[in-house]
Amino acid sequence: MHALSAVFVKPGCAALWLCSGVVQGPSCRGMGTRPRSRWLVSLKEPLAGLGGGGTGARLGLCATCLFSFPFCAKVSLGGRAMQRAAALVRRGCCPRPPGPWGRSQSSAAAEASAVLKVRPERSRRERILTLESMNPQVKAVEYAVRGPIVLKAGEIELELQRAPELDLLGIKKPFTEVIRANIGDAHAMGQQPITFLRQVMALCTYPNLLDSPSFPEDAKKRARRILQACGGNSLGSYSASQGVNCIREDVAAYITRRDGGVPADPDNIYLTTGASDGISTILKILVSGGGKSRTGVMIPIPQYPLYSAVISELDAIQVNYYLDEDNCWALNVNELRRALWEAKEHCNPKVLCIINPGNPTGQVQNRKCIEDVIHFAWEEKLFLLADEVYQDNVYSPDCKFQSFKKVLYEMGPEYSSNVELASFHSTSKGYMGECGYRGGYMEVINLHPEIKGQLVKLLSVRLCPPVSGQAAMDIVVNPPVPGEESFEQFSREKESVLGNLAKKAKLTEDMFNQVPGIHCNPLQGAMYAFPRIFIPAKALEAAQAHKMAPDMFYCMKLLEETGICVVPGSGFGQKEGTHHFRMTILPPVEKLKTVLQKVKDFHIKFLEKYA
Repeated sequence: MHALSAVFVKPGCAALWLCSGVVQGPSCRGMGTRPRSRWLVSLKEPLAGLGGGGTGARLGLCATCLFSFPFCAKVSLGGRAMQRAAALVRRGCCPRPPGPWGRSQSSAAAEASAVLKVRPERSRRERILTLESMNPQVKAVEYAVRGPIVLKAGEIELELQRAPELDLLGIKKPFTEVIRANIGDAHAMGQQPITFLRQVMALCTYPNLLDSPSFPEDAKKRARRILQACGGNSLGSYSASQGVNCIREDVAAYITRRDGGVPADPDNIYLTTGASDGISTILKILVSGGGKSRTGVMIPIPQYPLYSAVISELDAIQVNYYLDEDNCWALNVNELRRALWEAKEHCNPKVLCIINPGNPTGQVQNRKCIEDVIHFAWEEKLFLLADEVYQDNVYSPDCKFQSFKKVLYEMGPEYSSNVELASFHSTSKGYMGECGYRGGYMEVINLHPEIKGQLVKLLSVRLCPPVSGQAAMDIVVNPPVPGEESFEQFSREKESVLGNLAKKAKLTEDMFNQVPGIHCNPLQGAMYAFPRIFIPAKALEAAQAHKMAPDMFYCMKLLEETGICVVPGSGFGQKEGTHHFRMTILPPVEKLKTVLQKVKDFHIKFLEKYA
């Protein structure tokens, strides 16, 4: 019999081990340890014929559980055969007198043996889908925010759940939890939802609550308006592919208020499944050509990995331009020009992506910078993408968010009538942090009328974005106003969230800059720190030996020794010879202090170890 082992546990019986055909039973209801007793032989019988390459060789390799006992054997069988075999072997597990049908455990075991043989071994044909045959563009996609470091964090969390068992074996982690500082998931980090937003969402989801006195009238008013615009007055219905009309109207009104009166047309608004969906859709419609005429997409380095992932998926050409780390991650037009002219040798650059405020870098672009970028796009005939999902997250008193749409309009008709611009916003960031609703919008201006029809066609393929996410986006752009019942509470909660983020941004910057070998630029906005870390030569050699990027090696060690999960800078892109990691500032203040102290202690030990 092939080397295999399985455990059968029956209430009242001890564990029975089968190993390479040897049956051992410590005891069963006081029966002692007689290795040749009938109950052992009877259980061995149905398995004796499983040698060779048959089902027995696969015992324990199937994910389908054979026995409904606390600790189960696993057998690669299917359907009724498996169920029947399980029942029969269970009957044969312990000695019993003949049952009412006159069968002994031996006859049950013999029948089990027959059942186990009902499916002969079949040769398996080659898989149609393999790593070699799959779409190579999909294989090229990488998304560091949920990459190998996060998979490792999940493994460690499972180990921590088994801590009592591991303690008995003398295996103990130096921490009790994994702190996932790798992603900007506000509510997962303990941020409380905005009450008004959840009230309106509750009313929209369960309209019977509209008669409840527990909900304020301004929340009911918004919920009724949203529901009346939905088919059957229900969030469960499809919407138009471009989004619910009244919500698009509210988004346009919000943009006009935000930009000091600059008009916005609801027909230019497209509701999306988070901002990511809008960015992917626009890039999909922009990418074309082959060889040297293939579309080049200019993205900032460091960048949010969504961009490189979508570019890979679409088989477009990634054109990197580097932010100036020595100047607080500023965007320099001369660097844009360098990247553009170098790229023209092998592709057709026609898209320029800007992230403002920056992710992962946290900088906020000033007005002069935005004007320079718009002029550059106009001059070089580039389609502008402005990722503005962190527009509410500005902490530095010297900085102010200004939208590309507003600056473009104020630069005059030569620009505002010609530069094609798509800008994006989301429910996931800001003070809301409603990542799970997947609400977002994009405003696309100066689009050719025929292309507009093609865009709507492309959007219609996915029918519509989640209507619940659209409703959440509506509450973000149509919050309580002075004089309404919920205004004071809403304002208090919003200011509390943003005020705490500002404090944590400053705390993070200050603490990192106290650590030898770590430098962190001011966190002007967004919700991340992207500190530069010094990695000694010996650590570089160790990383190479492990076939890892140096900052991946660093972050993996940090995770394994402290339980803190951050994302290596190599996943976002960085200048050759520099190393970083991205960490969210979202944990509560006391936990954030603990995280920062652990990173400090780890970094000092890391430098000592590899000095």
